[in-house]
Amino acid sequence: MQYQTLSIVIPAYNEAKTIHLILNKVKAVTLPMNLRKEVIIVNDCSKDGTEEAILRYKAENPDLQINYLKHEVNKGKGAALHTGIKGAQGELIIIQDADLEYDPEEYELLLRPVLSGQADVVYGSRFMGGNPHRILFFWHTIGNKFLTFLSNVFSNLNLTDMETCYKLFRADLIKSIPLKEQRFGFEPEVTQKVARIKGVRIYEVGISYYGRTYEEGKKIGWKDGFRAIYCILKYGLFRAA
Repeated sequence: MQYQTLSIVIPAYNEAKTIHLILNKVKAVTLPMNLRKEVIIVNDCSKDGTEEAILRYKAENPDLQINYLKHEVNKGKGAALHTGIKGAQGELIIIQDADLEYDPEEYELLLRPVLSGQADVVYGSRFMGGNPHRILFFWHTIGNKFLTFLSNVFSNLNLTDMETCYKLFRADLIKSIPLKEQRFGFEPEVTQKVARIKGVRIYEVGISYYGRTYEEGKKIGWKDGFRAIYCILKYGLFRAA
């Protein structure tokens, strides 16, 4: 299969202070096999100057293809990802958070199994490999590992990091999945539904992780963990469409 463009979907909510930094990193990346970059930013009704920062960056960097989309009301990260995935034109789609927790320099790690014809979906794991990881929250790590374990029980996968942001999909696959979860339930829902696709080849590669504290802008909390459990049961155990 010929791949020409990687669509980079970035959901953004109140990221005015850092959006230009992650865009600089995305812009600086050279993709293998002459892949083009299409950046899709979905502003989920931010209350700060996120829109102004994005539009200013787009005007100042015409050499980076940026497609700016926005929600008129706040719908959640999952809804922003739905909008971005729907609007993506590339044959490959990767999820990129607007903060600085994940390094775009590692796109090549995720692309390698797909470009070599071995994978259809690649997850970037924060819990495998020898790349740098910022040391932060013990209970977050335990929670992530528990959610991944529970997800694996019903998906019959052996992932080490289901909750990772870095997920790379063949566009035709991810666009064929009816996605429902509006907020942080996106990760368990998409994992359970991708696992059901007949013949799908899912790989996992080790990535770096530069986590943020809550003071630095981290948004996910314990309520999102309970929602993730609900979604794993809903889409895994009960196999909801």
